[in-house]
Amino acid sequence: QVQLVESGGGRVQAGDSLRLSCAASGRTFSNYAMGWFRQAPGKEREFVAVISWSGGITYYADSVKGRFTISRDNSKNTVYLQMNSLELEDAAVYYCASGNRYRYTGQGQQDFGAWGQGTQVTVSS
Repeated sequence: QVQLVESGGGRVQAGDSLRLSCAASGRTFSNYAMGWFRQAPGKEREFVAVISWSGGITYYADSVKGRFTISRDNSKNTVYLQMNSLELEDAAVYYCASGNRYRYTGQGQQDFGAWGQGTQVTVSS
């Protein structure tokens, strides 16, 4: 029902910043939570951040807290992930996901029903 497309990935040096975007289409965007997950080669996909339907509540994984900021612009059907002070451990494919329940915010993969194709983030020393 909903389609998600990530963009903004690339190669940066440790300590630099990067801003990811996720554009949604095919469904009403504003009534659902939006999240970011990431997966490094050979590792499981892990939670990064989530934002509630109206943007009033956010939650971050401990590994990115204080460095990453999730935000959304419902008028543009877009969610963002501002990544600052990037570390080597942040290198991964980043996926955008849409919540699967009306105005419900969760942090588990089971709380999201649609996923984007992913965008690669590479961090070099």
